[in-house]
Amino acid sequence: MITLDIYSDPVCPWCFIGKARLDRALESRPDHPFDIRWHPFQLNPDMPAGGMDRNEYMSLKFGDADAVLDAYRPVIDAAQGAGLALDLPAITRTPNTLDAHRLIHWAGLEGRQTAMVSILFRAYFQQGRDIGDAATLLDLGQSVGLDRNLIARLLDSDADRALIATADRDARARGISGVPFFIVAQQYAISGAQTVETWRNVIDEVGAR
Repeated sequence: MITLDIYSDPVCPWCFIGKARLDRALESRPDHPFDIRWHPFQLNPDMPAGGMDRNEYMSLKFGDADAVLDAYRPVIDAAQGAGLALDLPAITRTPNTLDAHRLIHWAGLEGRQTAMVSILFRAYFQQGRDIGDAATLLDLGQSVGLDRNLIARLLDSDADRALIATADRDARARGISGVPFFIVAQQYAISGAQTVETWRNVIDEVGAR
């Protein structure tokens, strides 16, 4: 197997789109050689622990309502092209994603990392759920087969907070400044939500080697 390391944040719309495009490419190449591993990158590392009102966040980041629409129009178009139905008006809070990244890490220890990432994307972008909320994360973790009581105890502790923070810093130290970001075979970097065809070409080239 060849490693495909993916740096991502579950509140990043381009990460969701990039995953959808990658998934389509992988489905068309069922014998692909990739061992996929997800790594944390927080778009808003300084976000308050409880998150903040979505409208306030968008206003601070982009400006007035017209500016917000202009910023998200490419996202909406790309999502539709990738077969994703986003429900952006349903999102009422922008969360701190540290606990979501901890949950992804714990899911990875049980071989359920990609499933956990998928559930988090859908919960946030298609259901408007607050993925910074502990009760929500417990429900989502349980839905992929994680032990609810164990996850509750872990979330209530400082377990792996330092690990996630260090991994995020290490990613930035390597020059990663935005996500999604992909590293193939620990050598080749691919930035951004690449097209399905690009990923098919990558898979074919890696397979040929």
